[in-house]
Amino acid sequence: MEHLSRFANEFVGALRNLLPIVAVVVVFQLMVFRRMPDDPLELVAGLLIVATGIGVFLQGLDLSIFPVGKNLANQFVRNGALRLLLPFGFAIGFAASIAEPAVIAVAQQAQIVSEGRINGLTLRLVIAVSVGLVLVLGILRVLRGWPIHRLLIAGYAVALTFTFVAPAEIIGLAYDAGGVTTNIVSVPLIAAIGLGLANSIRGRSLLADGFGLVALCVMVPMVGVQLYGTWVYSFGGAGDIPPPPDSDDGPADWVLGMILGLAEMVREVLPIVGVVLFFQYIALRRRLAHPWRVVVGFVMVLVGLYAFVVGLKLGLVPLGTLMAEQLIEQGVPALILLFAVLIGFAVTMAEPALVAIGEQAQDASPGRISATAVRVIVALGVGLGIGFGVYRILVGGPFHYFIAAAYAVAMVLMFLAPRYIVALAFDLGGVTTSEVTVPLVTALGIGLAAAVEGRNVLIDGFGLIAYASIFPVIAVMVYAMVMERSPRLRREPG
Repeated sequence: MEHLSRFANEFVGALRNLLPIVAVVVVFQLMVFRRMPDDPLELVAGLLIVATGIGVFLQGLDLSIFPVGKNLANQFVRNGALRLLLPFGFAIGFAASIAEPAVIAVAQQAQIVSEGRINGLTLRLVIAVSVGLVLVLGILRVLRGWPIHRLLIAGYAVALTFTFVAPAEIIGLAYDAGGVTTNIVSVPLIAAIGLGLANSIRGRSLLADGFGLVALCVMVPMVGVQLYGTWVYSFGGAGDIPPPPDSDDGPADWVLGMILGLAEMVREVLPIVGVVLFFQYIALRRRLAHPWRVVVGFVMVLVGLYAFVVGLKLGLVPLGTLMAEQLIEQGVPALILLFAVLIGFAVTMAEPALVAIGEQAQDASPGRISATAVRVIVALGVGLGIGFGVYRILVGGPFHYFIAAAYAVAMVLMFLAPRYIVALAFDLGGVTTSEVTVPLVTALGIGLAAAVEGRNVLIDGFGLIAYASIFPVIAVMVYAMVMERSPRLRREPG
């Protein structure tokens, strides 16, 4: 009964979070395109499926991923098996990235628009190895107590330095690659590992030390991809271009697509599960506590995630992409900017991983952070970031100047914002790009770059995801600064 009651609360909360998406769609359909969606019932059905998926997904996280991640970290520390912790970190980082659908999608787009010069598989391997290595660094940070802001400043200084010497064709892609390295399942697991480590080591703060692993996973692939791109454009040549996927809307193909979609979801999670089970049973030689509960939780995560993606793809994402294409055809910059900001905000508000991380942050800091406020602030940051990126495509200008300015602001804020918020802020920047946001934003960027005269699709089409990742970081740090200076606005514990 308790689980049913909680699911009902999550379901209602998910519906409430989906209202911004509905509002954006309805307003643009009625006031800009002056017609209703072709199949409103399909949209309603999709929303209900999404809300159901979010409710199931969040309950599954609490039964499986969060306790397993925290327990594993605790066992590594308690059993003195720290020599196994670093290989575990690399394996989790690599496994989480290599099969990530958003990484695959960006890699395929990069191979197509670069006319085969960039190899999609090689790009995925570069990203996965980068994430694995930096997760090792992140775990060392928690163990040694290194301040997160020093690593972030050093890392982004290197990334920005390469930005000014790397080929222009690779820069936007590199920053986008950093934004898509973690997925809706791996983010909660990586966060749980960090929180578990911080909780197990004396003198560590849950908020300042427990968060930050996701932030580092976003940073280092930017450097790796720029190095790869520099090599490719210096010594490589054109290669094979993958054929476009077949599209058939027949009933049989729709059913097959559903099955393949679920199989892809399993493929996404399976490497992570394999790494966890290997280290749990083979390396640590410990049994899982409540194994059947964990199994049920993982199944719920899969089913909930699948329902979430299917529900959005049932009508909202295709409609959003179509609306973006229609706005680009109309060629009214103000409407394109408005749509970019609003759709970025709306989709982020419905992001399940953001809901989960926000609740973890609230639990780790009673009275300091409100999960609801964090979601709203992050969603505003994503909307403004995408809008800023769209503005750059419309007016022109080198990508690296714009992105360098954004990161420069973030670096300055690191010294001004409360120390406890820095790691969480950068983690939240890595949560905002999911299986839904990435295709929609990528389509908007590439479509806009192709439509605006004088723009290059490879140079200008990528980069929106990068802005969608860094602007929430800035927004959250500003939010924390305001809260520190206005104690009356703080959330009261209990």
